[in-house]
Amino acid sequence: MKTIARKIIWAALPALILVAGCRAKSAAEAGPPPETAAPEVGAPASVTLTPEAVAAADIRTEIAVTRLVARRVTAAGELEWNVRRLVNLTARTPGRLERVLAVKGDRVRQGQLLAEIYSPDFLGMQAEYLQAAARARRLAGDAAEEGPARAVLAGARERLELLGLPASEIEALDAKAVPVSLLAVRAPLTGTVLESTVVAGDAVELGTSLFRLADPSTLWACLHIVEEDLGAAKAGSEVVLKIHAYPGEEFRGRLVLVGDVVDAATRTIEGRVEVANPGGRLKAGMYVEGSTSAGGERRTLVVPEESVQDNEGRSIVFVKTGERTFARRVVVTGEKFAGAVEIVKGLEEGETVVTSGSFLLKSEMRKGALVGD
Repeated sequence: MKTIARKIIWAALPALILVAGCRAKSAAEAGPPPETAAPEVGAPASVTLTPEAVAAADIRTEIAVTRLVARRVTAAGELEWNVRRLVNLTARTPGRLERVLAVKGDRVRQGQLLAEIYSPDFLGMQAEYLQAAARARRLAGDAAEEGPARAVLAGARERLELLGLPASEIEALDAKAVPVSLLAVRAPLTGTVLESTVVAGDAVELGTSLFRLADPSTLWACLHIVEEDLGAAKAGSEVVLKIHAYPGEEFRGRLVLVGDVVDAATRTIEGRVEVANPGGRLKAGMYVEGSTSAGGERRTLVVPEESVQDNEGRSIVFVKTGERTFARRVVVTGEKFAGAVEIVKGLEEGETVVTSGSFLLKSEMRKGALVGD
């Protein structure tokens, strides 16, 4: 009899192990409930304050309400350089680089000296200009010769200007009547050196690339607008941009272009937003999300913007659950509307949220002042 029982147990054992493994796998896949996922270590779910603490913290509350808000279109994209403020500096005459004063990554000012080139052609153009200037002065007042002499001088001056010489340097050349030995290469704008592929001693030909510069004061946010939202994307409308690198902040720009070609792979159209970057905080290549008014209205749950707090990368609110008891609640936020923020998940209409005094509640929870959930 014992032998038969042992055989039954050994036969059933693989099935029991399989059932237990499946249950463990299902539990692992399900994961923790949303409100308890990745809890703050040691922090309670709610806290009760003394009357004195409530008064000292100046705790104020408001009720979460559903209201009509303007419908908006959102699209993801990336920041790019403003091509209209991008410059590729090339050699305007053959020669040899005597000095290179800027390298990749340098911030430069408009007119700043970047490099100097020794060029026999440049020396020849200066000599030609000085000869033309001397001839024009000598023939001044000669009715027959003055006009042609001035025309030759103007042509010689124009050739120097095409090499990048400013008027001030040409006037100095006039005053000294001595050619300058090196041709200066100067920054045409204030910005950043994106590329520099030359070093001192390099021989350069006409058109050799020397520096690539970009002015970062304005950037383009290139958004990928889906076909369904194309009718709501109007050139000239204001766009609110959220940058992944700066959570909680908003940047505003203007939609300057809606493309004419639908990408065959993604079924999206390019939307170009020009955004100011006065502090240089925005960088080309950053991911962005843009939203703009699409007309029409929709109903959504909103709370005052100051009631939403950041807690280690998660958005939380404090919900009043008793006379002096407040519960921490993890929420998912949506769009912002003039001092209010949309709550997509984690809160119900009619619940009371804290708008002032959240700092004290966060401090108490960090101290572990747990009274009860």
